[in-house]
Amino acid sequence: MSKIICSAAIRGAHKIVDMAEEKFEEAVKKYGPEHEVAFPNTAYYLPIIYSMLGAPVQQLGDMKEIFQECRKLLPPPVSRSVWLPYLAHALDAGMATFFAEEMFEAIRYIEEPNFYTKTEDPTADNVWLGAADDVIFRKRGVEFVDGTAPGFAALLGAPKDSKTAAEIALELQEKNLYIFMHDKSDGISMPDQLAKENVQLGWSTRLASFGPTYTSAVFAIGFACRVALAFGGIKPGDFKGNLIYNKDRTFAFVIAFGPVSDEWYANAAGAINWGFPTISDWDIPQVLPTGICTYEHVVSNVPHGEIVQKAIEVRGLKVSVSKIDIPTAYGPAFEGERIRKDDLYLECGGGRTLGVEVLISKEMDEIQDGLVTVEGPEMSDVELGAKLPLAILVEVAGRQMQSDFEPILERQFHHLINYAQGIMHIGQRNIMWVRVGKAAIEKGFKFEHIGRLLHGKLHQDFGAIIDKIQVKIYTEEDKVKEILELAKKVYAARDERLGSMTDETEEVFYSCTLCQSFAPSHVCVITPERVGMCGAYNWLDGKASYEINPTGPNQPIEKGDVIDDSLGQWTGINEFVKQASRGKVEQVSAYSLMVDPMTACGCFECIATMLPMCNGIMIVNRDYMGMTPSGMKFTTLAGMVGGGQVTPGFLGVSKHYICSRKFMKAEGGLKRVVWMPKILKEEIRERLEKRCEEEGLPELFDMIADDEVGTTEDEVLAFLQEKGHPALSMESAV
Repeated sequence: MSKIICSAAIRGAHKIVDMAEEKFEEAVKKYGPEHEVAFPNTAYYLPIIYSMLGAPVQQLGDMKEIFQECRKLLPPPVSRSVWLPYLAHALDAGMATFFAEEMFEAIRYIEEPNFYTKTEDPTADNVWLGAADDVIFRKRGVEFVDGTAPGFAALLGAPKDSKTAAEIALELQEKNLYIFMHDKSDGISMPDQLAKENVQLGWSTRLASFGPTYTSAVFAIGFACRVALAFGGIKPGDFKGNLIYNKDRTFAFVIAFGPVSDEWYANAAGAINWGFPTISDWDIPQVLPTGICTYEHVVSNVPHGEIVQKAIEVRGLKVSVSKIDIPTAYGPAFEGERIRKDDLYLECGGGRTLGVEVLISKEMDEIQDGLVTVEGPEMSDVELGAKLPLAILVEVAGRQMQSDFEPILERQFHHLINYAQGIMHIGQRNIMWVRVGKAAIEKGFKFEHIGRLLHGKLHQDFGAIIDKIQVKIYTEEDKVKEILELAKKVYAARDERLGSMTDETEEVFYSCTLCQSFAPSHVCVITPERVGMCGAYNWLDGKASYEINPTGPNQPIEKGDVIDDSLGQWTGINEFVKQASRGKVEQVSAYSLMVDPMTACGCFECIATMLPMCNGIMIVNRDYMGMTPSGMKFTTLAGMVGGGQVTPGFLGVSKHYICSRKFMKAEGGLKRVVWMPKILKEEIRERLEKRCEEEGLPELFDMIADDEVGTTEDEVLAFLQEKGHPALSMESAV
């Protein structure tokens, strides 16, 4: 490895450890060794230290031993006259750098609690987000599980001008990567450059501005460490497992803009431990031999027009980007983009006008593949602020196409339309809402392009079952009303079909092992009445997925003989789970929290657990950040459920499953539910009230406590006693 780079990295590491230790000593004097330290709302403490050393830093005093570890790792400065193989020394220095910087940033949260926004998106007066909390992490972790986000780019500093910054950010977004931004170059930050170009920042567009100094690089590396802990089943302290996991599975790299300081070299050396190389636009020494990283470790002097492609090449990342013939950029990075009032040119549906979208299957000779028609005013025909009715009718035909697949394909409209930059799509069916931004209109975007992208992407993603696709778009009210009536009949027929399906009527269930790359022993079993715990896959989705990809993650499972109807155990299911989990899990219950509960990877929408004093079940969703009556927040509970482990009394569930007739059947079902956050209760109110009536207890909805009633078990118990909740008189479930 380059002696020049190693020398600089080791010098930088000494400076950083000295700086952080000085800050620590000042903090101990001011606040005391018992003062609590933490990154906001995370169960992973200081995640790099926790994952590498297994040490939960919870108080200032805990940092003393970590600094001693830093000093052990720090090699002596490089001698001018003696040549040594410096790679190992530089890697140790890089690790010491990250430990020190993580403690420095934790102290910053104490001294300057408002230094970072601690939000998903920048605020009006602060662009720096700080460390991602566990709500953000787990929400975004799903994208690393399903492959929509193959990796991330950690950017240090800023390129020469704002236009170049926007071009680089856009290219990274089009490659579906997350972009983590840190520090400045000559006092200029990349987030400020992007804001100047009216680029929308935040987690929703994958442009996360972590911090204004190089020390914030630990937020990016910490994110990678948490991926391994949460989804990979790696244990705290298993530093080797964590590093290898990230090298093999988290495709990340560093891009450094402008002059590289000793401190930046130290951070780059640290990143190499994880297999993350550095690519720079500056003329610095290169480290070309392979070793720790997949290919080169440091590549320099790369022109801005080539730097993204070079970084992807060096990291060994295989990115598949579908080119869609539309005038705007296109990719998953734009799915979370918002079109606000000041940016709005045109909107359709959403209660402003009539709006409907529907997909139906036809005979082969009824479809002209590639036909896209628009009847009514085009986007280019209306003025700023226009509101138009909109109907999108997609007709498909295929030798393997079945009517059961229609809602699955139709559900793709939401993200496929959102992938177009400058277009926002919300809702589905006849509550859909489309907003089009001024920038998209300026680039020439039209309704026709919605048809083009739906035709192209449905062919690419579902080519195994679709042979022909045609798209008809209407913006005349009479025609929209006609399509709306057609759609309502289609919706009603589907709902009747789905509603009539039960676990008893079907002899085949479906597996989902999509997350096994992160949790090797996890196997999700999807039944007609038990949607996958991520909420994204139902029984029909599993069936369609198997038709599309017979060797994929969704496999049919013959139920076999009933072992226990109340628990939801069958011989065929247990045999499959044992085989698919490689013997780690021998049996699972589809309907029980306490007996052989199903495993999870970490992508569940909610967690259910027992409240023993209340003899009932509480449910908490990942969007709720407060304390629960169990004495644990969602993030702490998640650590007990994820990673493919089986923990009786703790279960990951979807929101849809809460209102299933099979929900916790073994424990008494819905009558056992005693608490959930109000935001969750209101979100599922309509379906939950209907289920309460089916249970013969229409008053049960009001008997379920929420966080406004209390967040301790004593408070919940008092409420249940006052209301006469049925769980109090049920047989003990513990």
